Amino acid sequence: MRRQVCGYPNKVYPNVSSANQVKSPGSGAAVQLTEAQKASLQAKAKKGLLRALVAQAVMAAVAVVVCWLVAGVYAGASALLGAAAYLVPNALFALRLLVGLVMGRPANPAGFLLGELIKLGGAVALLVLGVYLAQAWLVWPALIFGLVMVLKGYVLLLMFSKLP
Repeated sequence: MRRQVCGYPNKVYPNVSSANQVKSPGSGAAVQLTEAQKASLQAKAKKGLLRALVAQAVMAAVAVVVCWLVAGVYAGASALLGAAAYLVPNALFALRLLVGLVMGRPANPAGFLLGELIKLGGAVALLVLGVYLAQAWLVWPALIFGLVMVLKGYVLLLMFSKLP
C-alpha cells in the first residue's frame, strides 16, 4: 500500500511518510556519511560557490562593456552600479558560507535563511543608495540590464555544463 502525502497517494517517493520525513529502507535510521564522502561534498560545495561567483562577475563585466560600448560611459557606470548592487552582497554571503565550510561548522537552515534575508536587504539598500547618489547621470535601462545579467549568472554555468 502506498503512503499518502497531503491526502494524495505518493507514487514517486514511497518511503515518504505523511509527515514528509524521508526514511531509509529497512531500519529508518539516518544516513551516515564517511569522512571521505563529507570531504567530497564540501569540495563540491566550495567549487560550486566559487563557480557561481565567477559566473556572476563575468556576466557583470559583459553587461558593463556592452552598455559602455552601446550607450557611453554613464550607461556603463549605471550597469556597474546595478551589477554591484547584487554581486557584492552575494559575494559576502558566499564568503560567509565558505568560512563555515572551512571551519567545519554544521549547516544551519535558520542561519542560511537569515543570511539570504540580509543579502537581499543589502542588495535593495545598495540599489536605493546608488540611485540616490547617481540620480544626475543614472541610465535606468543600463542599471536594470546590469542587475539582471548578474542575477542570471547561472545561465553561464548552464551553457558550459558547470553546475555543481
